[in-house]
Formats: sequence, C-alpha cells, structure tokens
Amino acid sequence: MTQRMHDLATEIVRLQGELDREIEQRRRALGWALKEQIGEFEQGIAAEHRKLRKTLVKYFGATTPAIVLTAPVIYSLIVPMVILDAWVSAYQAICFRAYKIPQVKRSDYIAFDRGKLTYLNAVEALNCAFCAYSNGVVAYVREVSSRTEQYWCPIKHAVKITDPHQRYYQFLEYGDAEGYRARLKDFRQRLRVEPAPTAADRDA
Repeated sequence: MTQRMHDLATEIVRLQGELDREIEQRRRALGWALKEQIGEFEQGIAAEHRKLRKTLVKYFGATTPAIVLTAPVIYSLIVPMVILDAWVSAYQAICFRAYKIPQVKRSDYIAFDRGKLTYLNAVEALNCAFCAYSNGVVAYVREVSSRTEQYWCPIKHAVKITDPHQRYYQFLEYGDAEGYRARLKDFRQRLRVEPAPTAADRDA
C-alpha cells in the first residue's frame, strides 16, 4: 500500500468518527440520550411521541393490496436469516478458535432498541425488529467474513468493489506476489492481536 492510499484509508476512518459525532449531536437535539445501551427520551418528548402513534385501525386502513400480498414473502426471509445466523455463529466458534482469530461479538451488530419508540404501533415495531435482525445479521456475517478474508486472502480485487469492508483498504494490491508471500503471516498476526472495539471506540 502506498503512503497516499494509507492516508486516504486513515481519512475515511477519521470522517466516520466525525459523522458519528454529528449523529450524536443530532440525537441530543431530538431530546434523547443513550443509557446502558438503551435510548431514553425526555418525559415530555416521550408523551408527544405517544400522541403520534397510529392506531392499528388507521394503519391497516392505509395498507395497500400490494403490501398484503408481499408481506408473507418479506417475512419468509426470517428463515434463511436464522439459519445463516446460527451457521456463521457455529463457524466462527469452531474455526476462529482453531486459528486463534478473535471471535466477532454478535451483540455489537444486532440490536432491538426500536421497539421502545412509543410512536410506533405493534405492527411497526414488529417491522422494525425484523429489519434490525436482518440487517444486523448481514453486518455480523460481513465482519466474520472480513476476518476470514484477512486471514486467508488479504488481496484487493482488480475490479472496483462497491462499499468494501474496512479491512479491505489495508489489503495487498492485486498482482503483488512478493508482498503476498512476505506479508501474509503479518496480516494473520495482526488479526490475532487486534483489540476488540469497545463502546467508547464506536462512539468516539
């Protein structure tokens, strides 16, 4: 990796931290704070939220036939998601332990906090839980996959990859045969001693 590429990767991480800080400021402006991993609103704001909750009668009254027909297809996705979740969890429990790779903390990626929002009715809260689980599983699996890729094949593709995982930016260039042979052990060792991200790191 050239110095310029390293600088750009560092800048991407810096900007992500800056974005996280902006998001935190927006949260404060909306009147809520994170307490013990649970979002809590000020009492007056919570009361206003309850007033905005749509009743199930009104909610289903605005439902279109297309939503009714596609809902079973959408929710059927829960079956492969659960299987994927369980399979990947078993995979890293067995393989990561064998190769001394730190295991991914599943709870860092799957959260069900939206159900506490009082402006959501029961169906909307269920929809949010479904989306939180599905997207959380995908993010969790992506991190497990990225650690696997760093261990076995830390090489960039020749073609442009849309939205690669963060580890990808540090990978070896396509065609760098000498670098691959010389640095593969280093990539594996860095993965083994990599400190697990803390809540403070994610909120910084």
